[in-house]
Amino acid sequence: MKILVIEDETKTAAFLHKGLTEQGFTVDTTPSGEEGLRLATSSKYDLIILDVMLPGKDGWSVMEGLKAVENNTPVLFLTARDTVQDRVKGLELGADDYLVKPFAFAELLARVRTVIRRSPQRQQMATLKVADLEIDFAGHRVTRAGKRLDLTPKEFSLLSLLARRAGEVLSRTMIAEQVWDMNFNSDSNVVDVHVRRLRMKMDDPFERKLIHTVRGVGYVLEERA
Repeated sequence: MKILVIEDETKTAAFLHKGLTEQGFTVDTTPSGEEGLRLATSSKYDLIILDVMLPGKDGWSVMEGLKAVENNTPVLFLTARDTVQDRVKGLELGADDYLVKPFAFAELLARVRTVIRRSPQRQQMATLKVADLEIDFAGHRVTRAGKRLDLTPKEFSLLSLLARRAGEVLSRTMIAEQVWDMNFNSDSNVVDVHVRRLRMKMDDPFERKLIHTVRGVGYVLEERA
């Protein structure tokens, strides 16, 4: 899942980027309302975390710009202004939630997952099944043959990518770019290490294997006879 953070406070933006990335999200950040609106309308995001008090184009204006082009990406407002009028204004403009600074990361994470879970596009693809494997994207839960699998955020992101592209061979470069948001270094074995750890949890305990190596290319998740 991909999140855009529009926040001009450097420490807050870094805090959100680090925390959300550790939870398995791909995160883009910008301190500018103008740049944030450009990113939001040129790329696809699952959620926008939007600060109200931005220099230049403020959060209200960014929200109005999104609605003007019928961009319905869910929006979570962040603000230091805790007045009823401000909360009402944000919700009337179409925000999905409103969180007052300072906030605990645990609360923000819960709100992020709730907003994403409620969004129409996510409800259309709330779960995905491949053979006896089932992934609940909104709840970050994975089961195989009815047994709950305990995955780390990165393992969940890796499995989600493979499952959404089931039957398609994904190169190590593509996996690194999508899951780690980084350029792949051929000397790095980060992808292979995480695939091996994922296999230990979701393939090794079961007779039927779902993750397959395509030598010299990458990995594919599919059911084979």
